[in-house]
Amino acid sequence: MQGLRDAATAGENPIGRILIAAMATGFLALLVAAGAAAYVIQQGNRHTDWVIHTYRVEAVLVEARRLAEQQETARRGYMLAGTRNFLDSFERAHNALVPRIAELRRLTTDNPRQRAPMRAVIERLAALDLVQRETNTLVQQGRGAEALRRFRADSGLMRMQKLRDVFDGMAREERRLLAIRDTEQAANRHAFSIVMAVAALLFVLVAIVSFLTVRRYTRDLQRSRTALARLNATLEEQVKERTADLALANEEIQRFAYIVSHDLRSPLVNVMGFTAELSAATGPLAALIDRAEAEAPQIVTEEARLAAREDLPEAIGFIRTSTAKMDRLINAILKLSREGRRVLAPEMIALDQLVEQITDSIRHVIDDRGVTLTIERPMPVIVSDRIALEQILSNLIENATKYRHPTRAAEVHVFAQETPGRVIVAVRDNGRGIDPRDHQRVFDLFRRSGQQDQPGEGIGLAHVRALAYRLGGTISVESQLGEGATFFLSLPPTLSIESA
Repeated sequence: MQGLRDAATAGENPIGRILIAAMATGFLALLVAAGAAAYVIQQGNRHTDWVIHTYRVEAVLVEARRLAEQQETARRGYMLAGTRNFLDSFERAHNALVPRIAELRRLTTDNPRQRAPMRAVIERLAALDLVQRETNTLVQQGRGAEALRRFRADSGLMRMQKLRDVFDGMAREERRLLAIRDTEQAANRHAFSIVMAVAALLFVLVAIVSFLTVRRYTRDLQRSRTALARLNATLEEQVKERTADLALANEEIQRFAYIVSHDLRSPLVNVMGFTAELSAATGPLAALIDRAEAEAPQIVTEEARLAAREDLPEAIGFIRTSTAKMDRLINAILKLSREGRRVLAPEMIALDQLVEQITDSIRHVIDDRGVTLTIERPMPVIVSDRIALEQILSNLIENATKYRHPTRAAEVHVFAQETPGRVIVAVRDNGRGIDPRDHQRVFDLFRRSGQQDQPGEGIGLAHVRALAYRLGGTISVESQLGEGATFFLSLPPTLSIESA
């Protein structure tokens, strides 16, 4: 919470806002440049893949065309010479051509403009292969003259020329795609250059603004150091004066505390004495009720029976708990007034047991106000001063039950949690809440917040804050009007006497 307040204070500083804006702008420029670079690289990789694809298609086209011409040349040589070598060359060319045509078909499937030429290549190769195999069969049968006559009539040269034309058309299509992709790549490079230029300009502007801001901050810091040096020159004398004033005020407070505590002690002793007499009288009274019920039950009312057996003992128990608490407080005040400052006595404290004892001591108040109080267990065990911690939590819990919301049932929730090096005890209510503008004011002496319809002098939370500081802790509040309040008591797990 303190970190958030520090961040908010820094955010209100104009220099801090300028630096934050400059850093944000620079970071944004870096993100834009990185995004543009990533996009251009992606597009470049995509272009490279398509270029490789185009070159592969062209290579397969050239290879398929070579194999088709080699197959036709072998067929012609076999017709003229009739030797077995030409027939073997024909079969090798045919066997190599089949997978090349399959690969070419796979590579051109993604281009609709290549599908029709591809079908034409397959059809023309199939027709040419059929004619070639017929002439080869005739030569094998010793009918070379008939094979030659069919070759001349079929015009194999025209078939090969049409096949070459189809291959050339497919190659031109790949070259067209390559030109388009080169144009796109050039546009991407141009866009990337523009983005990088803008990013560089933003970096330069951010650097200039940051430099000017830091220089201004340095000047302000130097002026502050000069003023601080002048203040330090007179600080020692001011501290002596303030210390003397504080010592005098402290002595006056001690005398006042002793007088008030001594005067409170006398009526408290009377209350405790009469409470003991009342407690002793409950036995005979209960016996009298039992006798009356046995001998004349009609004269004993239900109210009298409950008063003698339940209400009176319970009330006496509440009085004893409260007077015992008051006695501890008065003893603490008396000790403080005698010694000047009460020495803290750290001991192991189970927080859930302490909270339960506190709620038992004010149970009649909680029940009268119709408050539902929940203690979340387990709670940590800490080493601290029991009296101080009891005073803090008693004040917080009683306040939570006091300032209720007028339209909903009152609920109070007490819980604790451990964090690294700290124990946080929280008291949460669903009451009327505290205006955020009064979050610090409520801890000042004799200062209160909101509607003043509850008894009190504005001392409790100031005392709570002083005790929390002595225990090495802090006290804070989170609240909105109409939404309840949560008080956070932050304490060290183990109280150090040296720091207290």
